[in-house]
Amino acid sequence: MGKRLHVGNLSFETTTESLTTAFGQDGRSVESVSIVMDRDSGKSRGFAFIEMGSDGDALGAVKALHGTEVDGRALRVSEAEGRKSPFGGTLGGGENRR
Repeated sequence: MGKRLHVGNLSFETTTESLTTAFGQDGRSVESVSIVMDRDSGKSRGFAFIEMGSDGDALGAVKALHGTEVDGRALRVSEAEGRKSPFGGTLGGGENRR
């Protein structure tokens, strides 16, 4: 499992601080939290990406937090997948470079 997580079904009131607190429970290390914002309205789009300190921290966070409530919404937590290119493969990441 990778260290980067996708978190869906966020409340519009959820902050980076509340996600950092939730994902850092039980001694897990949170490296970064990025709530995706709508560029026109400036409001949350309802999902975020969280970079955990290790694969073990990421796995523990998925097991502990998937389906739990934060700010009144049941979170959907999963491993983040690379962005898909319209031409096949993934964008960014560099794993497929030669």
